[in-house]
Amino acid sequence: MTTRRTEYPAGEGAAGGRARTSFLVPGRAVAEGRYRLLAEFGRDERLDAHLWRAQDNQLRRDVALTLLVGDPADGPAAARARRVLERTMHAARVTHPGLARVLDVLGPGNGVGHGEGLLGIVVADWSQGTDLVDLIAEHPLPPATAARLLEPLAAAVELAHHSGMVLGIDHPQRIRVTPDGVLRLSFPGPLPDATLQNDVRGLGAILYLLLTGRWPLPGAPALPSAPIGQDGQVVPPRALFAYIPYELSSAAVRSLHDDATGGIRTSAGLLRVLERAKLNEDSTQLIGRVDEVGPEHPEEYEDDDGTVWTTRRPSNDRSKRRKLAIGVTVLAVATVGVLAWLGMQLISFFGGDEPTSGGPTVVATAPGNAENAPAPRQPGEPIQPADVAVFNVKGTPDNPRRANRAVDGDQKTSWKTDKYQQPFPALKPGVGIMASFAEPVPFAEVVVDSPSSGTVIEVRTAPSDKPGLDETKVIGRAELKAGQTKLQLDNAEPTQHVLVWITKLGDGNSSELTEIGFVRAK
Repeated sequence: MTTRRTEYPAGEGAAGGRARTSFLVPGRAVAEGRYRLLAEFGRDERLDAHLWRAQDNQLRRDVALTLLVGDPADGPAAARARRVLERTMHAARVTHPGLARVLDVLGPGNGVGHGEGLLGIVVADWSQGTDLVDLIAEHPLPPATAARLLEPLAAAVELAHHSGMVLGIDHPQRIRVTPDGVLRLSFPGPLPDATLQNDVRGLGAILYLLLTGRWPLPGAPALPSAPIGQDGQVVPPRALFAYIPYELSSAAVRSLHDDATGGIRTSAGLLRVLERAKLNEDSTQLIGRVDEVGPEHPEEYEDDDGTVWTTRRPSNDRSKRRKLAIGVTVLAVATVGVLAWLGMQLISFFGGDEPTSGGPTVVATAPGNAENAPAPRQPGEPIQPADVAVFNVKGTPDNPRRANRAVDGDQKTSWKTDKYQQPFPALKPGVGIMASFAEPVPFAEVVVDSPSSGTVIEVRTAPSDKPGLDETKVIGRAELKAGQTKLQLDNAEPTQHVLVWITKLGDGNSSELTEIGFVRAK
């Protein structure tokens, strides 16, 4: 077949202006006539890569083409394209359901004609299904569904990273959803300077997209961008939709950052979060088996309303009647006991203070001049932080992966500091939990549940989620008792970041925070 040459307007070549891609239209043949273009599915502007569905004219099957557009005479662009093709060939050795199989890699003089206006072509199996962008076009996905879809792609990334290979999944239009519910990298071709961390960041961005319908990274004009908070960081998904589990919301945001204190640096870390989310969904769907009525019980049948009828005559067995009488008596005694217990609880509820998880409630007022202190603010509704992380200024952070346990609403979980050989500030000035909210909030109270009596905490406001300690401002201080300590914040300005900072550890030079609650002012 004769190669069709590209004609450009005067003053424009293969690397100049929008007219350079006018030759990429449905029906056009590329790769010296081997592939006929059918439909374009997206563009990666960072590399001028055009993503097409095409037909292999020799094997009569559909393929996915990543077309690298440019002028072979443009040295830097040609070098970048060669690097993309080399990295794609290396990554093609990885086989996984989350990756489309690479069939061929073509370059100028090696399958690509010199007059085609192309620097390279990556040929891959065509992935049936739908585009990732189309999947979330109407509304975001339920959190459990998002985790289930992303897990195979994250597993593919982890497999590639074990071999030191980068896949380049940080562009949404390169991803498709297969009919069996798997996110697949359908248009391979990592950027020449892409790193392993770029893949992790891409996974976090895709999770963010599935949960919110917004794209948190640059380079995707077909999608609405994620909102940015006053601290310049992407707003966590949970701040947009309160039903999103904290762990998934935090994982999406932490995957976008590669800092050592709170970011997710490996695909394995994100994969563990997705697996837990999937297991949590599966555990809620486990329903006990109900024995079916079959031929072995011909005298019974089940009506449509679930009532079981029988034609058996009532039993007249004396021993069975005696057992029934004993059972009824035991049930009556148990019922009386339960009613007595409920009565005591009602008396306690209406006649005493509000119960706490581990002891009395101690109210502490924010520090200041007692004579000129303003009247305490009236507490309003509790507010859940959008993100929490361990705040540490020296040494290694204390149990950073368990920071969310301090705000998960579960009294059975907690966040603990490390056990120190010497009290603060011998090794470090302190350690704490930084809570970030979707917007600045005027706070009336911070409530801390802790079994670590003697722990001294300070409540501080912060200008960002990672400030210097000298940039924070103390608005409350208290010594914790075993149980619940409520800090009244009399004159606190609205803030988006609140630090609960431990300056003195409890017994054994260790402290435990079971739950931290934040209450906005009316």
